Amino acid sequence: MMKKIFLLLMAITALAGINAQTLFTYGNNTVSKDEFVRAYNKNKTPVADKEQSLKEYLELYIRFKLKVKEASLQKLDTLQQIQYDIQNFRNQLEENYLTDEKTVNNMVAEAFIRSQKDIHVLHFQVPFNERMNEGDAAKANKAINLVRESLLNGQTNYDALVDDISEKVTKTKGTDLGYITCFSLPYSIENMLYALPAGAVTAVYKTKSALHVFKNEGERPSAGRWKIAQVLLAIPPDVTGAQLKVIEKRADSIYQQLQAGANFTELAKKYSDDRLTYMNGGELPEFGTGKYDLPFEKAVFALQKDGDISKPIYTGYGYHIVKRLQHTPTPTDKNNEEYLAQLKQQVQQDARMSIAKNNFIKDISTKTGFKRNTLVKDELLFKYADSVAASGIVKKFPISNKPLFSFPQSTVTGGNWLQFVNDYKLNPDVYKGESNAALLEKYSHTVITEYYRKHLHQYNPDFKYQLQEFKEGNMLFEIMERNIWSKAAADTNGLKKFYEANQAKYSWAESASACLFNCSNLQTAQAAASNIKNGKNWHTLVEESGGSILADSGRYELAQLQIPTGTILKEGTVTNALLNAGDNTAGFVHILKLYPANQPRSFEEARGLVINEYQTYLEEKWVEMLKKKYPVKVNEAVFKTLLP
Repeated sequence: MMKKIFLLLMAITALAGINAQTLFTYGNNTVSKDEFVRAYNKNKTPVADKEQSLKEYLELYIRFKLKVKEASLQKLDTLQQIQYDIQNFRNQLEENYLTDEKTVNNMVAEAFIRSQKDIHVLHFQVPFNERMNEGDAAKANKAINLVRESLLNGQTNYDALVDDISEKVTKTKGTDLGYITCFSLPYSIENMLYALPAGAVTAVYKTKSALHVFKNEGERPSAGRWKIAQVLLAIPPDVTGAQLKVIEKRADSIYQQLQAGANFTELAKKYSDDRLTYMNGGELPEFGTGKYDLPFEKAVFALQKDGDISKPIYTGYGYHIVKRLQHTPTPTDKNNEEYLAQLKQQVQQDARMSIAKNNFIKDISTKTGFKRNTLVKDELLFKYADSVAASGIVKKFPISNKPLFSFPQSTVTGGNWLQFVNDYKLNPDVYKGESNAALLEKYSHTVITEYYRKHLHQYNPDFKYQLQEFKEGNMLFEIMERNIWSKAAADTNGLKKFYEANQAKYSWAESASACLFNCSNLQTAQAAASNIKNGKNWHTLVEESGGSILADSGRYELAQLQIPTGTILKEGTVTNALLNAGDNTAGFVHILKLYPANQPRSFEEARGLVINEYQTYLEEKWVEMLKKKYPVKVNEAVFKTLLP
């Protein structure tokens, strides 16, 4: 009976080991299956035999963890340079975790869809503010509602509509905004407009200074991006009818010259009044929907192909003669990474990012366990904030030592809030007259974000792993440099002993003493090769070249040399010059002496090879010692769950 109980306990223990998913232990340390799989998937390449690949990587990972453990024991992670590198990496990495990436990605997807369509928008507004008396406010509401009702009833004489309501009720304004696209208008208005069918009208929209109604007058596919050049004949503010006729005739004359083949750039330099562009041939920055007034935009978009020139276009600025330079359609492929990256940048620079930031603050407030002490009332916080702002001195007040915000591992006091108010209001670069309520919200968001930043490793496994990988990678490099790489290179006696014990391995393949030339171009290389064939000393040739010829001599295996196919090698051979891959430089080889295969290398000739193999030898001996110091045990049951 006791034997059965013992076996049952053993079975339970074994199952618990599998459930704990410990893949292997080394000394008192454990490595989980998840950690190993993460590292394997990050570094794996396609393989035919996954089991063999996993076994090989497991051995590599065990060796890696042993070395890092030894580095930790030697406190290499406390070295000033490693500490600096880790903190610098952390600072860069943190930024990737301080945004609501899901909301941002949704906004990018939304912007992509909206960018496919332009909307022709009519805008009506009536002045309104909260300080109006009751009668004026009533008139404003009546006027904007009359506008909306008239639009819904099919009124299309917009000028008459605005004039009538202005006369009978209160001042009303109507504006044709032309076509708009994503990012043209504030996000809240953009949302209303892209939710409207063509011909539909929005509900009344209130801002601090007015009441608004918008109408979707029509839609079109995105007009894309345009590059144009212009000749502008500007109209003076006080122009007379006769002067306007003269300007119109001059514009027509320039247009006729262009039609007869005159150079657009030259005419722009000669005649254009656009002081910003005339010296550049009239070329304007690239633009898209909503940049210019509708009549100008229509005339430009009517140009059918690059190089087409418009007839003179009249606007409030003057007469424009436009040449189409390039049209780039808006990408329609949802997988266009370059366009999506451009949209993401626009999203991140737009006011709509405040939504993502608020979502982020809301999320991390819950994650961090943020709590506001409701016993400290806003009135007191604002009262003492005003005292601090008035005096410019942060002194002790009744709220100074009281907890204001709290987290599981820290507390923020009323005194911290008062210090923030003082620092913020004394900085004219950041303080823009915000209310105390707005400052308290800003401060709470700052406190929450900084706590979250400081404890990121507790909330984000990915962040924790990336930081750990970087730290362990630095520690590995440092201990390998100390224990293997520098040690091997500096241990001349050890290298010589290793060379002597393995001398048979260090022999030459077919080789040659040769001079290798690298020249600035093919012509220089051909001339240099000719000079060498004619017996010129290569040192002299290099010195006289002014840096256009570089050369080096030594013994090289033939496989290392860039020799043209079909070249018959003998002592004195100068090969034909060859262009080097990737640039316009060229090179050739001068064979000084040929050697057969299997000649022994001297210690100096083999030194590089010896160092590499001696490093491997030292590393194997070191790992053998580490495995004795930190015995390794692999949980085979867990490892088998990794196999296909």
